[in-house]
Amino acid sequence: MSLHSSLRTGGALVQKRSVLTRAERVAKLLAQKKMTEDNKKSLGLPKVRV
Repeated sequence: MSLHSSLRTGGALVQKRSVLTRAERVAKLLAQKKMTEDNKKSLGLPKVRV
């Protein structure tokens, strides 16, 4: 039984992610000096450009 042509991935799903994980956002904010180590709040993080 063959796979229908619309179901094949063929590398089409390999795209650049447009959303960062929380850990990536915190690391980027720390690098930009917009957040300090002692003031790491988990909610209400500012938006970060990829």
